Amino acid sequence: MTLSEQLKEELKKAMKSGDAKQTGLLRFLIAQVQNKTKEKFGAKEGALEDVEVLDVLKKEAKKRKEAINLFEQGNRKDLADKEREELALMGKYLPAEIGKDEIRKVVKEIIAAGATDFGKAIKETMA
Repeated sequence: MTLSEQLKEELKKAMKSGDAKQTGLLRFLIAQVQNKTKEKFGAKEGALEDVEVLDVLKKEAKKRKEAINLFEQGNRKDLADKEREELALMGKYLPAEIGKDEIRKVVKEIIAAGATDFGKAIKETMA
């Protein structure tokens, strides 16, 4: 099952359970995925790969994190809490973030393996 299909299934479950917040968030995310699909394929039929859907979700999560910071600076705790809640709901569709120590370990392993070109080392690290 693709990530896009998983979002649609989760939407059905949220609608059946009456969870308005989850339903609203999933509708929004599905709409963003559809917009990206239209942007990529135009009027042609096509579907995004899971990596592309994940990019859309990461972009939305980043927007939520930035909004939280701005709302906290503006002393709008209520809006910051709302964004935190949406971010938490989105968390189950996003991969777990790795820590700085794990990133350092991976980079050291790649450099020890003989990666001398910076571009190639970054590409391997990102993978």
